Amino acid sequence: MYLAIITLPLFAFLTAGLAGRKLGKTGVQLITTFSVSIAAIFSIIGVYEIALKNSIAGFDSASTSIIIMPWIESELITVNWGFQFDSVSIIMCVVILSISSLVHIYSIGYMSDDNHIQRFFAYLSLFTFFMLVLVLGDNYLLMFIGWEGVGLASYLLINFWFTRIQANKSSMQALFMNRIGDWGLSIAIFSIFWLFGASDYSTVFSICSQYDEKYLTVVTIFLLIAAAGKSAQLGLHTWLPNAMEGPTPVSALIHAATMVTAGVYLILRSSPLFELAPTSLICVCIIGSLTAIFAATTGLFQNDLKKVIAYSTCSQLGYMVFAAGLSQYEVAFFHLFNHAYFKALLFLSAGSIIHALHDEQDMRKMGGLVNLLPFTYTMILIGSLSLMALPFLTGYYSKDVILEVAYGQFLVTGTFTYWLGTITATLTAFYSTHTLLFSFFGAPSGSKKIYNTIHEAPLIMAIPLFLLSICSIFIGYVAKDFFIGVGSSGILSSGIGTLRNHHLGFDIEFISTNFGVQFIPLIASLLGMIIALKVCYIRLNPDQGSPLMLDLVYSPNIIHNITRSSIGNWFDNIYNNLFVSGGLHFGKTTAGTLDRGFLSLIGPQGLQQLFYNNSRFIAIKFDTGFIPHYALIIILATVLLILSNF
Repeated sequence: MYLAIITLPLFAFLTAGLAGRKLGKTGVQLITTFSVSIAAIFSIIGVYEIALKNSIAGFDSASTSIIIMPWIESELITVNWGFQFDSVSIIMCVVILSISSLVHIYSIGYMSDDNHIQRFFAYLSLFTFFMLVLVLGDNYLLMFIGWEGVGLASYLLINFWFTRIQANKSSMQALFMNRIGDWGLSIAIFSIFWLFGASDYSTVFSICSQYDEKYLTVVTIFLLIAAAGKSAQLGLHTWLPNAMEGPTPVSALIHAATMVTAGVYLILRSSPLFELAPTSLICVCIIGSLTAIFAATTGLFQNDLKKVIAYSTCSQLGYMVFAAGLSQYEVAFFHLFNHAYFKALLFLSAGSIIHALHDEQDMRKMGGLVNLLPFTYTMILIGSLSLMALPFLTGYYSKDVILEVAYGQFLVTGTFTYWLGTITATLTAFYSTHTLLFSFFGAPSGSKKIYNTIHEAPLIMAIPLFLLSICSIFIGYVAKDFFIGVGSSGILSSGIGTLRNHHLGFDIEFISTNFGVQFIPLIASLLGMIIALKVCYIRLNPDQGSPLMLDLVYSPNIIHNITRSSIGNWFDNIYNNLFVSGGLHFGKTTAGTLDRGFLSLIGPQGLQQLFYNNSRFIAIKFDTGFIPHYALIIILATVLLILSNF
């Protein structure tokens, strides 16, 4: 059953890719969706057997490994094709496969008019397979295979509509930016080979405490670079918003359950190494918190519906990363688990809007949709409220706990991340409310022809939305005690290693009784909602606003202009001017100085010319055409040959 979790998506990909034309659209849709859904059911059974069963009985979670065959065998190292099923990996399988199966179902309706639907479903299944290889591999080398496979599949999916130039550019950007993360992971794996003489998790984690901190710091810094590239952390985040060029179901799969969670998973899986490298933990904490507030700030000034949600993903990934930097891996993993469902709901709901508006994504061309798309409005409202972490929704049970554990550190890093996280919560509430109001309320701003043909999503698209909305409301409450409850008896103990002095389980419960710490983030979120409501009300009803408020909302003030025009493009401009333009200038200088300069001087214009001149001299002097001259040369050569032996 456990191997079927991996092989079923692979079977779906091979079937759709090799026999797609013979099976037809319906056949491919049924086979791929059924295969991934069965794998999802198997993973849920695996969660009960591996994680929940022992936890309910009061024991630590179980773990099992399946070795298929040897891969690399030498005197120095042995690597197997093996898969490890522990609490972390099997819960990740549930997240990946449940979201993927719902995306497959949703895509049946969303992509129904596309002529290349067989290729699309093949890519979805391939994406799912490589993500499973990444999370289930029992060594870093096998993880790297899944890591690279996810990057390849993301390129194929983002560039699915390959006739669009912007899709080509976005897919290439995603591939190139992730090369930096791939480089970091490659160096980290080589360092692990050199340091530990092994790549499997069990060996590395069992002996890592015997090594000097400085070596572990180097390894974990490279692991952090890899995670930053895949999980779109500050500096390597520029590919994520542009990945919206792919079909909306692809965006949901990338942003909710697959590619962007790979970096966070890498940190969680490598937690025993990070725990012994406190300097790296501080770097993780700072990068995550800065990413959270940067992405939230950038999301304020986006007009593209999908890009707003994309920046919210980047911001929430920042929460997960800085929670891991505080050594609260269980809390980070819990937020990863919760975030997958309400973020998938947001993207698929956005897809329903775009589908109804005939591929229109600009919120400035929407408005007045609340009466035309009531079901979609309800779905995106639930997802947005969960993203804002309002009480008793899924996001509340993990996002607020992250801020509580940050405060409970009683260190500079904890205080720093707590207040940045609180400010980020305000910004998140603002742009979420702003997106809802501008998309669904006010006067219609789009084409009358489009508005006359607006319709709700078909049933095949509505079912995944409804299921995700249920998860976005209840799954956080249901899963909280299993992930981070004081009495959960280590449901994640078989997959995460934390030093004893870094456990804050009981402290969280006491911090939760502190009114200020618990309610400041909630008050901040409500404040963001109120400000957004006021701003949107004035924009939608300009005759009701005071002159001062109208100036603040409409005037091209300096802060608005600088932020709107620059903040989303700072890093692109830096990379273009520093690396791209600098690289081209360096290449031009190198070519002129070396290739067409020094090397040309000693090559075509130097040695080659010297050999040519000498050959020409010899040919003129000795190639005379007279036999006596040739006989003399032969005699002289024979004498020299004889003399050379003495």
